[in-house]
Amino acid sequence: MFSQHLIRWYSINKRDLPWRNTTHPYPIWLSEIILQQTRVEQGMPYYFKFLETFPTIFDLAKADESSILKLWQGLGYYSRARNLHATAKHIAFKLDGKFPETFEGLLKLKGVGHYTASAIGSICFDLPTPVVDGNVFRVLARYFGIDTPINSTQGIKEFRDLAETLIDKSQPATFNQAIMEFGATQCKPQNPYCLHCPFNESCVALQKNKIKDLPVKLKKTKVKQRYFNYLVFKTSSNESILNERTLKGIWQNLYEFPLIETETSINEEHLRSHDQFKNLIGANPFQIVLYNDKDIVHKLSHQHLHTKFWVVEIDTTPQETVPIDSLKTYAVPVLISNFLEEYNF
Repeated sequence: MFSQHLIRWYSINKRDLPWRNTTHPYPIWLSEIILQQTRVEQGMPYYFKFLETFPTIFDLAKADESSILKLWQGLGYYSRARNLHATAKHIAFKLDGKFPETFEGLLKLKGVGHYTASAIGSICFDLPTPVVDGNVFRVLARYFGIDTPINSTQGIKEFRDLAETLIDKSQPATFNQAIMEFGATQCKPQNPYCLHCPFNESCVALQKNKIKDLPVKLKKTKVKQRYFNYLVFKTSSNESILNERTLKGIWQNLYEFPLIETETSINEEHLRSHDQFKNLIGANPFQIVLYNDKDIVHKLSHQHLHTKFWVVEIDTTPQETVPIDSLKTYAVPVLISNFLEEYNF
């Protein structure tokens, strides 16, 4: 009954999204990776850009990582882009361009978890594997009145087992897309459309006035506060410095200005006396100006970056430089990209 009502609702209310007009695994996989941690409205332009630039998985596999990171710029969670490239190379060069057609095979691909493997498997290969993501957790928790935390080991198993019993095995792709769409557009986190919901007479959360209480989630990890000081060099020959972040962590393989990280927000006096700053400047005369009087707070999932951009005018610098007019060609974090858009060199 639940599946029938859901699929009927979907047939009337589904959005016309480009990846719904194909069962070819390449665009489906591409859309699923882009839409991890990303809203459809934000992800759609990236989907089109990637397909236009890399029409086949062979094109994506042959591309260099920097061009992929540049195209991905602004989407965040850049490990997704690196995994996308690694998987493209694996499928193109090891599997002759063919995606695995089993759930287990899909799950072995880099960057593909239970949810993504289920989506690709059901849509492309008609596998009866239910998707369980944030939208699905919310729909099931509210409809069945389940208060097991969705980010606990027990909760993940409980919801997956429940989804297994609900999926319409005769049309798994339609069921999976229906429940994802229902969570995204009808049973939304805030202000769901309960008045015009096909389940408003049988939804436990609605009957018990627990819509705002479900789903239950264990308390998040404490957010770490970090303090970034970027040195934006301007030499007399219109050169600047960009460094590649090679260490694991945020923004691996992206470029940024020389960075001095401090334990608290600092002023110019503290910056001038910092050993790292002295090493960068050497004996060269310079002028320094703080670009933003107030820290720019860039929020990531588990950390907030309190950022200052210090513009350093200097004749020469001991470090390797790049032309200022080439800065926008590099793959950089959105924090740096926004600065480059705003600052007039």
